[in-house]
Amino acid sequence: MRSPKFWFAFILCISFTTFSLLSAGAQSTVATGSIQGTVTDPNGAVVPSAAITIKSKATGQTTKLTSSSSGTYASGALIPGEYEVRIEAKGFQTQVLTVPVQVGNITSGSSKLTLGQSTEVVEVTGSAIAVNTEQATVQGVISTQQIENLPINGRNFLDLAQLEPGVQIQDGGNFDPTKNGFSSISFGGRFGRTARIEVDGIDISDETVGTTTQNLPASAIQEFQISQSSLDMSTELTSSGAVNVVTRSGTNKWHGQAFGLFRDHTLAAKSAPTDLYFQRNNFGGNLGGPIIKDRVFFFLDAERLKQDASAPVINGGIFSGLNGSFNSPFRDTEGVAKMDWRISDTTHMFYRFSYEQNNSTKGFIPNSFQPFTNVNNTPVHAVGLDFTTGGFTHAIRFGYTKFRNGITDGSQGVFDPLPGISLSIGGDSNCLTGGVDSFCSGPNLLAPQKTFQQNTQIKYDGSKTVHSHILRYGFGY
Repeated sequence: MRSPKFWFAFILCISFTTFSLLSAGAQSTVATGSIQGTVTDPNGAVVPSAAITIKSKATGQTTKLTSSSSGTYASGALIPGEYEVRIEAKGFQTQVLTVPVQVGNITSGSSKLTLGQSTEVVEVTGSAIAVNTEQATVQGVISTQQIENLPINGRNFLDLAQLEPGVQIQDGGNFDPTKNGFSSISFGGRFGRTARIEVDGIDISDETVGTTTQNLPASAIQEFQISQSSLDMSTELTSSGAVNVVTRSGTNKWHGQAFGLFRDHTLAAKSAPTDLYFQRNNFGGNLGGPIIKDRVFFFLDAERLKQDASAPVINGGIFSGLNGSFNSPFRDTEGVAKMDWRISDTTHMFYRFSYEQNNSTKGFIPNSFQPFTNVNNTPVHAVGLDFTTGGFTHAIRFGYTKFRNGITDGSQGVFDPLPGISLSIGGDSNCLTGGVDSFCSGPNLLAPQKTFQQNTQIKYDGSKTVHSHILRYGFGY
C-alpha cells in the first residue's frame, strides 16, 4: 500500500492554471503548439457559430471548429509548422490567415471580419515574429531555418541555446567524468546542473550529475524552445530553466539532405609549444516523406563524428624534461527514426526511437599521463498521442530512457617516463611531487566504474475552453 507521502506528492503533481484566451501563453513542457483566437465583426462584437478550418501546409491535417457563443475557438494540440486558418460566417467575407505555430506556444488566430459575401475571400498574412506582452515567462523559440543556417562548432544540439540572451553553455565534463561529450545550459549565470531538457515532451535530463543523457543530430530538430524564468506550472521541476525540443517529422513532400565536414591541424595556425595533431570528420544526413499521403509519414536522421587529437602533457619545474602527449580520440554516433500517423482530423500519434553512443579518451588530472576512456550508450523510445474531444484537448506522452556509462583505464600504450613509481612516491598517492611541481602517470584512479540510469515516464496535459478562458490541467509520473 502506498504511503501518505506518495499520495501527497502525487496530488501536488496535478496542477491547474487559467489564463486569458488572447494571451500567447507558453506550455513549457508540451511538444506541440496551438492556435486560439476570437472572431469579431467590424464593430468589435463577437461572432458566434463561425466555421473555422485549420489546415497544415506540410501534412494536410485539417481541423474543423465552430466559434463559441463568446466568439472564441481553440485548435487543440498542433505539430509546429505553418497553418492556414479559414474563417467563414454568414454575412461576412471569408478570411484566410497564415499562422505559424511554435513549440510550447499558443498563437493568436483572432480575426476581425468584414461585411460582404462569404464567397469573397480575403487573405491575411501575419508576421512570424511578435512581442509577447501577455506572458511573464522569459522564453524564446529557435526555428528550423535558424538551425539550418547558423554555424555550430561541433554540432552539439544544446549549443543552439546560445542564440538566446542570458544563456551560456557549460562543458558536461566539468560536472563529472561520465559527461564528456555532453553540454549543459546556464541560465542567467546559474549553475547548469538543474536545467531540465525535454525532447518531444519526454524528459532526458541526467538525474545523477545534471546535463543530458543523450545528444541529438541538429538537423533532426524542428524547433527549440528555451524558458528561463517565471516558468508556468507545467514546467518540470527546475530552479533555473528548461529546454523543450521537438524533432522533425515527415511531410507530404520528400525532403532530405547530406553533409560532410573535414578539419585538419595542417589547415590551421600552429599551436604552441608544438604543432599538436588534430583532425575532425563529421558527416550525416536525413530523409523524410509520406508513406501514405496525408496520413502516415516517416523521418530518418543520422550523424557521425570522428575526431582524433593529441593531448599535451606539460610539466613544470623539476619535471619539465618529462613533457609529452597522448592520443585523445572522440567518437560519436547519433540517430533518430520517427513515424507520424494522422489517425483522423482530431487525432495524431507518433513513435520516435533515438540512439546515441559516444566514447572518448582524455585526462582527468590536467597535465598527466593518466587518461581514462569514457563510453556512453543511450537508447530512447517515445510515444505521443494528441487528440480533441468536444471542447477538451488531450496530450499523452510515454517515454523510456536507458543511459549506460562505463569508465575504463586508458593509460595502456601511453608514454610513461617513470614507470612503476608514480603510485608509491610523494604526498599524492597518484602523483610524484617535488615542491610545488608534480608528475602523474600510470593507471587512472577513476577506473573501473559504471553508471546506469533508467527512466520510465508518462504524462498527460489537457485543456478545456470555458467562454473566453482556458482551463489547463495535467499530471506526470
